[in-house]
Amino acid sequence: MTIREATPNDLDGIWEIFEIVIKSGDTYAFDPNTPKEDLPKLWLAPTMKVFVAEENGQILGTYFIKPNQVGLGAHIANCGYMVHPETRGRGVGKQLFDHSWLIAKEAGYTGMQFNFVVSTNTSAVKLWEKCGFKIIGTIPKGFKHQQLGYVDAYVMFREID
Repeated sequence: MTIREATPNDLDGIWEIFEIVIKSGDTYAFDPNTPKEDLPKLWLAPTMKVFVAEENGQILGTYFIKPNQVGLGAHIANCGYMVHPETRGRGVGKQLFDHSWLIAKEAGYTGMQFNFVVSTNTSAVKLWEKCGFKIIGTIPKGFKHQQLGYVDAYVMFREID
């Protein structure tokens, strides 16, 4: 598996993952009916660096990294990760994280923050905790889960040492 910066030719592969992930309505706040035309502003915006994990010409996962805030908050990174459901359990998410951590360090970020981790997404919460992140805040009933109704969302943070 290779992780590389995304190119315009990766749009369809990223969309395939993005569409499947948001349709489930259980991990991301994006509208499950988001059209493909919106992908560039949501996942490939100019403020983001986007990467893909690729194997044998197939995109297995993707992530973006960007400043969590502008100006005086720009020293903290924010990332979003998506893995194709068919490749879950192969460590793709962890490899994407490891790559993003190196990119964040090289870019001079002093911390990484995830602003909205759905509490019922236990695999993500466990992965981030295993990677050294702490839950630093809870947004009560902050996410409208498609099957469970309103559930909490977490803010998770880790300093970059």
